[in-house]
Amino acid sequence: MARLRRLGAGRMADAAKAFGLSTTRRAALAAIVVCALAFTIAVPLRTYLSQRAAVVEQEQRLAELKAEVARLEQRREELHDPAQVEAEARRRLRYVMPGETPYMVQFPEDTTRDGSDDEDRSPEPKPWYEMMWEDVTKG
Repeated sequence: MARLRRLGAGRMADAAKAFGLSTTRRAALAAIVVCALAFTIAVPLRTYLSQRAAVVEQEQRLAELKAEVARLEQRREELHDPAQVEAEARRRLRYVMPGETPYMVQFPEDTTRDGSDDEDRSPEPKPWYEMMWEDVTKG
């Protein structure tokens, strides 16, 4: 076994002599080869990792969409019931059955018909022609 090692080492030394490479040059050549291999592997590895992150993100999006589909299917099943449709029409569209008298209760804090406060809205400015007409008639 030791003889084989000496033969292998001797052949390497003979090859190095044939190419005229010193120990320093061989080390530099080995470093260049290692760097080339590292750069060759780095780009595909970065691409793989970024694609893997994109796949995870898309799987999360898929799970969210499946939950949304399930919720919408449940809502569709609820709306197959005529009583539910009637309740939705009464609540959202303020429909009443023939013969019923509708009452709209307006509480003191409600200042508008749609239930939103005037504080949230800024007063709409008058159109320019109305402001100009007021200036001309007052003047």
